[in-house]
Amino acid sequence: MNTSTPELAPTGAAPAAAALTAAGVPHRVVRHGRVDSLAEAARVRGIDPSDIVKTLVVRRAAGDYLFVLVPGDREISWPKLRALLGVARLSMPDAATAFEATGYRRGTITPFGAHTAWPVIADSSMCGREISLGAGEAGAAVVLDADAAIAALKAQVADITD
Repeated sequence: MNTSTPELAPTGAAPAAAALTAAGVPHRVVRHGRVDSLAEAARVRGIDPSDIVKTLVVRRAAGDYLFVLVPGDREISWPKLRALLGVARLSMPDAATAFEATGYRRGTITPFGAHTAWPVIADSSMCGREISLGAGEAGAAVVLDADAAIAALKAQVADITD
């Protein structure tokens, strides 16, 4: 369990930071070390679990992925997401495939700076808040305005969680 206080890192200190800076999205990088749960991650970042947004890689078809942004206290609703996309089947790739598709390891994945700019779907419950996303490396996160992130990613916003 990490009981240390998070430290702010220079803006360029995490892989996602360069993409955020290039997109003109104000953000800060927070380094907190290893965490073992959503509750611990929220505690060391000084935020609510609902403000930690998970980036999930979802496979539509062979070689066709998308990023789905889900608040930490919510779960993806597969029926809602399939209906939104008009498909009968979706899946999550294994860790190696997710890394190949994004350039990021699980637990660090973010749409910002990924190898491919896959489409992004953001759950509507994250709008209007300050959020924390993966920074592209373990033990670090970026904190930014959700609406600015959604705009920079040209994300589709929809109710896709329960």
